[in-house]
Amino acid sequence: MGSSLLLKEDHDPDLTFMEELVRDISVLSERGIEIVLVSSGAIGMGKRELGTGKNFDAIPSKQALASVGQIHLMNLYCQFFQQYHISVGQVLLSAADLSSRSSYLNARNTLLTLLRLKIVPVVNENDTVAVEEIKFGDNDTLSALVAGLVDADILVILSDIKGVYSEDPRRNPKAKLIRKVSCISEEMEKAAQSTSVEGRIGGMQTKIKAAKIATRSGIPVIVGGKDRDFLPQLFAGKEVGTLFLSQQNRLTSRKRWIAYGHFLKGKIVVDKGAKRALLRERRSLLPSGVIEVKRKFEVGDSVSLLDEDNREFARGITYYSSEELEKIKGIKSHLIKPQLGYKYYDEVIHRDNLVIL
Repeated sequence: MGSSLLLKEDHDPDLTFMEELVRDISVLSERGIEIVLVSSGAIGMGKRELGTGKNFDAIPSKQALASVGQIHLMNLYCQFFQQYHISVGQVLLSAADLSSRSSYLNARNTLLTLLRLKIVPVVNENDTVAVEEIKFGDNDTLSALVAGLVDADILVILSDIKGVYSEDPRRNPKAKLIRKVSCISEEMEKAAQSTSVEGRIGGMQTKIKAAKIATRSGIPVIVGGKDRDFLPQLFAGKEVGTLFLSQQNRLTSRKRWIAYGHFLKGKIVVDKGAKRALLRERRSLLPSGVIEVKRKFEVGDSVSLLDEDNREFARGITYYSSEELEKIKGIKSHLIKPQLGYKYYDEVIHRDNLVIL
């Protein structure tokens, strides 16, 4: 849920919306539906407390805003949920938390424990300590990762528009609302790029990205929320918003972590033969198929695999550093040891550590 729903233009909280949202969640909780709430709004709330006329463009200033605003945001949630005798728990995550496999599993265990105790987790990015280069950047992406963490049955992305449109409805009133998406096409992704709103991080582009992550994880996604009583209508079986159908080839928890939980440190460009072997035959990546190495990375880092047209098609965990790979790219595996003086593995990336996107 983005700041555009929680906060008014003057950064005051929309108390009416928050109260209705909490009421709807309480009704769902009574039905035995477990809810994890991923909520923006901390930085906006911080601006309200510290004054909107000041310059907070610098990263440390934004982190200070988040520190102040997160307290006030959680205080409001506590007040509203207490009316329904529901406890809430604050969970602040950073991309670094999910990059480590142990931290990833710890975050999962914490969320599942909160749900088991009938506590509603309120999740946000830990903006106070997040490093700009490895931030989630938007809560749409964070919500998709959290949905995968808890093996959610559905991800609902609340927005200030009714759903995904054929064109930007703000520019073209005749744009049509798309009710169902079975496969996210390149055309849809390109159309979403033109719907961003100045001054806002989360736009339709980030929602499409989040939908790709979640559906690849086997989780259907609903985008919408402008209509009143959106959640009650949705869980009553009515057609609201845009439904993204989940993909049948659901990724395992570990594969989800490799594909989306890891911060990508570098890129490896492979030739056509290697790409074909990876896609069609589910082979491991060998050094003979590597054409180019981009950026610096170490053994065990997550990297992106690109084809010769620089299009990403896979991600994986590398057995060799960028420095080592520069020396062995294009050669047969039996020549690795003569070239380096040692050999870890025949493969650069084993198929068990590889995810096709």
